[in-house]
Amino acid sequence: MSLATEIDDLPASATRGGETQGWAERLALTLFIAIPLLALAVAIPVAWGGWLSWVDVAIALPMYFLTLHGITVGYHRLFTHKSFKPNRAVKIALAVLGSMAVEGPVVRWVADHRKHHKFSDRDGDPHSPWKYGESLGGLAKGLWWAHIGWLFDAEQTPQRQYAPDLMKDRDIVWISRNFWAFTAISLAIPPVLGGLLTWSWQGAVTAFFWGTVVRVGLLHHMTWAINSICHAVGDRPFVSRDRSANIWWLAIPSGGESWHNLHHADPTSARHGVLRGQLDTSARTIWVLQKLGWVSDVRWPSRERIESKLVKNQPVAA
Repeated sequence: MSLATEIDDLPASATRGGETQGWAERLALTLFIAIPLLALAVAIPVAWGGWLSWVDVAIALPMYFLTLHGITVGYHRLFTHKSFKPNRAVKIALAVLGSMAVEGPVVRWVADHRKHHKFSDRDGDPHSPWKYGESLGGLAKGLWWAHIGWLFDAEQTPQRQYAPDLMKDRDIVWISRNFWAFTAISLAIPPVLGGLLTWSWQGAVTAFFWGTVVRVGLLHHMTWAINSICHAVGDRPFVSRDRSANIWWLAIPSGGESWHNLHHADPTSARHGVLRGQLDTSARTIWVLQKLGWVSDVRWPSRERIESKLVKNQPVAA
């Protein structure tokens, strides 16, 4: 059977939403954007008012970094770019943790990102900040589009065209189709833990605020900032065919994704922060998984490959 025939035999979509965005999905998307954004806006006054405990921090931080790396290591470096080969347990765990970040089903996310790389900062890119031109007004409008606006585009990226490999994987298709179940689990874990650890309704409520709503909001905007800010401003030490750039102050909260210029210069690299001092916790996570023997064939960048892509001579991390 030819590859074309295999693709033709696939369903149009591995997600429940299909190839167009309906009103119910747009309503859910609006709520999942607006409510966490409101929580971020009032987070400081709420904390100042005494509604932030060490229990809340102990719940929110692990939930943030677990689900963050579900996106960065799982959705992005594994499923989109095939930077390494995992065993089945790691593959499933990363797909589930990525789903719990509440950024959409894995197959749809991957299809969008692969299309982004194919047309990066050109016509066809789902979320380029340069969509409306290079004037100040055009860039302001483009930044909004790249950050949030593109999420409401009625026309979705064809999953059969951009992610046929994932649509042949039964584990990934099942997880993608049950995205809302993993979303519900993600939303429920913090208040359940908060209630059990404090044995109070107040503990459950504050853990829900910090560990669910604020955590989801911060993670969303951190991911979207890579789409918007990291394609508009920043350092560009590597040669790439687009305007991808590095933003150092986003490195830790983004899990190393903000070393975005190298990523677009060498998309399959398992490590994005390759220059001296560039922290990349996602690459370190992959390194640990490799040492444990749970992943293999990791595409680590060689010094020669890195230096060949530099615009000018810079110190390369060992």
